[in-house]
Amino acid sequence: MPIAQLTSPRQLAARMERPGLVILDCRSSLEDGDYGQRSYAEGHIEGAHFADLARDLSAEVTRGVTGRHPLPQPGRLLARLQAWGVNADSEVVLYDDGPGMYAARAWWLLAWLGKREGVSLLDGGLKAWHTSGLPLSLDPPASEPGHFSGKPDPHMVVSAQQLQERLGQGDLTLLDARAVARFRGEVEPIDPVAGHIPGAQCAVFTDNLDADGRFLAPEKLRERFAALLGQRPISELVAYCGSGVTACHNLFALCLAGYPLAQLYAGSWSEWITDAQRPRATGE
Repeated sequence: MPIAQLTSPRQLAARMERPGLVILDCRSSLEDGDYGQRSYAEGHIEGAHFADLARDLSAEVTRGVTGRHPLPQPGRLLARLQAWGVNADSEVVLYDDGPGMYAARAWWLLAWLGKREGVSLLDGGLKAWHTSGLPLSLDPPASEPGHFSGKPDPHMVVSAQQLQERLGQGDLTLLDARAVARFRGEVEPIDPVAGHIPGAQCAVFTDNLDADGRFLAPEKLRERFAALLGQRPISELVAYCGSGVTACHNLFALCLAGYPLAQLYAGSWSEWITDAQRPRATGE
C-alpha cells in the first residue's frame, strides 16, 4: 500500500462509523498560534481530535538554537497519539483548512514513528468538506485510548551539519517549499533573515495543488518533480522550508507521484540562520 494516500470528503463521510477510525484536525496558522484551537471549538468534523502544531506536533523552541517548529519528543508525541486512540492498525485521516500543509506535517510524523499504512490526508481539507455540503460538529470526540508504539527513523532526517557537508555535491537536490519571494530573499515576514540555503531550488508547496486546493494527479506531480530532480537520484533529495512544516507537503506529494520517501531537513531555514557561519544565498 502506498505511504501517501488521499481520502475524499465523501469517502470519509461513508467511513465515519467504521471501527478504528481516528480523525485529526490539524488546522493552524503561522501568524496566529490560537487559530487552530479556536477554529476547532467553532466546529470540526464529527469525532475529530485537535492536534496542535506547536503543542502536539512540535517541541518547545530554544531561541538561537532550534527552528520555529522543532520535531516533538517521540515519547510525548506517542502519548498524544495514544490519547487520541491511535493503534498500529488504526485508519488515520488528517485534515486542515485545505492546502494540507499542517496535515502533511502530522502525516510525516506518523511515518517517522513507523506508522506508514492506513494514514491519509483529506484531499482539499475542510474547504472541500464544506463544498461537499457535509456538516460540522461541536461535540467533543469520544474514543478509547490507543496503544500505538513506534520509534523515530533517523534516516528520514538530515541535520544542519550533515546538510552543510553535502552542499555543492552534484547529486544533491535541495527543495525549498516556501513562496518565491521568500526564497529569493525579497521579503521575509516570519524569520529575521531572508534568503535560502545555497544550491536549493524553489519548489513552492502550493504548486502541488490544483485551483480547488486538491492534489494534482500523480502523473502531473511526477512531471513536476522529475523536472526538479533532473538526472539526480531521489535518494539524495532533501526537502526544507521555513520551519519543517510545508516541506512535508512536498515529501507527501513526491510519494503520491510514486517516489520513495525522501529526507527532511527538519530545522529548515529558521534553524539554519541561527548560526551565522552557515552560508546563505538570495536571488535565484
